[in-house]
Amino acid sequence: MRISDKLREKIEEQIATGELPPGCALDEAMLVEAHGVSRTPVREALIQLASDGLIEIRPRRGAVVASIGPARLIEMFEVMAELEAMCGRLAARRMTEDERSNLRAAYKACEAARAAQDTDSYFYCNEQFHAAIYAGSHNKFLCEQAFQLQRRLRPYRRLQLRVRKRMAVSLKEHKSILRFITAADADSAAIALREHVVVQGERFGDLLASLAELAPVATN
Repeated sequence: MRISDKLREKIEEQIATGELPPGCALDEAMLVEAHGVSRTPVREALIQLASDGLIEIRPRRGAVVASIGPARLIEMFEVMAELEAMCGRLAARRMTEDERSNLRAAYKACEAARAAQDTDSYFYCNEQFHAAIYAGSHNKFLCEQAFQLQRRLRPYRRLQLRVRKRMAVSLKEHKSILRFITAADADSAAIALREHVVVQGERFGDLLASLAELAPVATN
């Protein structure tokens, strides 16, 4: 892996964990010093992050972590829910037995993280669970789109897990999704994944209440 790719992953992880919150400036000189690399891989990493929508590069102002307003965020979750529903529908029809085994293993890892009340571990296991579904769709273009939007929403999906009882509810929903996919019930898998991801009702209120933790966040 190139230095710029490793650096992009490191910065992306800092954005996902909230270490680099929305609106945070990304100074090239500071990144060079912090990571012990030259300016070239730093600039390449920032360009990659900008293409994924995780940061914004502004003329004469440099790079900042992208801020997403509540209205825009809800729209993105709506699209994410539909992409995941498509992945689930196709995965239920196309997954190999080995891929189903991988999905079961990802569910077990989520179960262990939930039992340990470890939200950070659950976050990563949750990503593996969803990644297994994307792969099981056997549609490369759909996988690319799902992963791209997932990366943009990582800080906010992580934040959701900190809401009281959300981890337990998420695991219960995973159990249903796993059951439908392994039973090749495509329609039920799609519905379950859509409902699992979409932000509405109480989840909408909980997410808005949690956004202050990622301040400053855009208001439009």
